[in-house]
Amino acid sequence: MDLRIFTEPQQGATYDTLLTVAKATEDLAFDAFFRSDHYLRMGDVNGLPGPTDAWITLAGLARETKRIRLGTLMTAGTFRLPGVLAIQVAQVDRMSGGRVELGLGAGWFEEEHTAYGIPFPKEKFARLEEQLAIVTGLWATEVGKTFDFHGTYYDLTDSPALPKPAQAKIPVLIGGHGATRTPRLAAQYADEFNIPFASIEDSERQFGRVRAAAEAEGRRADDLTYSNALVVCVGRDDQEVARRAAAIGREVDELKANGLAGSPAEVVDKIGRYAAIGSQRLYLQILDLSDLDHLELISSQVQSQLS
Repeated sequence: MDLRIFTEPQQGATYDTLLTVAKATEDLAFDAFFRSDHYLRMGDVNGLPGPTDAWITLAGLARETKRIRLGTLMTAGTFRLPGVLAIQVAQVDRMSGGRVELGLGAGWFEEEHTAYGIPFPKEKFARLEEQLAIVTGLWATEVGKTFDFHGTYYDLTDSPALPKPAQAKIPVLIGGHGATRTPRLAAQYADEFNIPFASIEDSERQFGRVRAAAEAEGRRADDLTYSNALVVCVGRDDQEVARRAAAIGREVDELKANGLAGSPAEVVDKIGRYAAIGSQRLYLQILDLSDLDHLELISSQVQSQLS
């Protein structure tokens, strides 16, 4: 089971804070540092000092880390034209020496679009399908050849399809709870399928849909990696769990029901139950980015028991 650190910087974080967490992620032997791609805070927080751009952040971290994978859960398709996104991600991949992964979704948070003047189209999912075809098609085009795409929403003619990433293939993550279209898109384009904040039962059901869609697409179901994103709140004792829950404005019982919370032994047990239904990777949502001791505890007393 791979453990990855997943941050939500729109809730309030500077680049320096994210760099500190990313370096701790690397030092503590976690597999990767991922971040959300949002421009507006959610819930009852002030979000200060304001949002940071996901791909600018990852470009900086690409030069200041050496081992960890870097990526997004999920870049919103509404934020960037697909040709521009392909250039940005390929460049960051080269800057990192081939450590980048792209999570790409349709976009859903209408308020952040309104706040920053970003169009919020009705046909987001159909656009996402074209975006995936374009981004992956540009990267796959041989050097010296050109790429064309003529769709309903995007039109590319004689693109040189440059630059190329450092990796032969940048892993693409697709995720969500949709019962039909999401599994189909994952089967067509994804290297990894991620389901966010889902129960063991719902995860098992959705993984089954994706596996069936992959086989219908002519792929082996095991060609994809299956992962979960879950909030994490671990403590050495009940008091520490309660303190960490209070720091992120959550209740312990709710966190235990809907995430990975409790003592290291409790969390290891629940991770084992996710592993039993086919989850191979967990994105641990860390909401208090100042609590580096939390990361150290997870590394020393949770991750160490999974190897």
